[in-house]
Amino acid sequence: MRLEGKRAIVTGAGSGIGRASAILFASEGAQVLAVDLADGVEETRAAIEKAGGRCLARKADAADEATVKELVGTCVRELGGLEIVYANAGIGGGLTPFFEQSAADWQAVLRVNLIGPFLAIKYGAAVMREKGGGSIVCTASVAGIRSGAGGSPYSASKAGVISLVQTAANQLAGTGVRVNAICPGLIETGMTKPMFDLARARGSDKKIGQLNPLKRAGQPIEIARMALFLASDEASYVNGQAIAVDGGLSSSHPFVPGRLA
Repeated sequence: MRLEGKRAIVTGAGSGIGRASAILFASEGAQVLAVDLADGVEETRAAIEKAGGRCLARKADAADEATVKELVGTCVRELGGLEIVYANAGIGGGLTPFFEQSAADWQAVLRVNLIGPFLAIKYGAAVMREKGGGSIVCTASVAGIRSGAGGSPYSASKAGVISLVQTAANQLAGTGVRVNAICPGLIETGMTKPMFDLARARGSDKKIGQLNPLKRAGQPIEIARMALFLASDEASYVNGQAIAVDGGLSSSHPFVPGRLA
């Protein structure tokens, strides 16, 4: 029970990485406030409660400042405190060609993917530092490390998340609040489902993930396990880091397999 007695907010908890993380946190003893705009957040709550855990579910916009402030207040009031925030909510933004993108396209992606985590840190850390510490985890992406893993707005937003956790960790120096990011590689979630479905329809699904050394895509639970580690006291000396969980994709520059001496 690595999170026994802790209270956690997980955004984007209606499916994919967020749902897997919320369920895993609860199985390790945390009381969870699951947040998502989608109806699936109620299914996450039901799964946690069926397993004997405690979960509150809220359909809410994790990038709206007043809403995030209220969610933190709800967690404190109804669950008794807040030690963990996993700012996981995000959107892909599509793959519109660069010169066809509008400022509105960028604003929509940055609002959810970057401003959302900022608000989670701002309001979550305000509670945590009063109690002497806590852990905030944000979902970034390998797309934020270098080009080639997502569209421009998405990649820029995730690079921003990496910078955000570094700067926030230093802004919170001495408070005991840790801030870290996870950089997933290719994970099968609702966001990537169209790509997986297309590959399966074409019979080319065995090629999914072929660019990383493990030669496969990842599953949400594999990211959730990293989130659990960072949320737990086992990661008590991990702070201001962006950790890739990508099968090794970001470990190499592009090369032709079998042609590298």
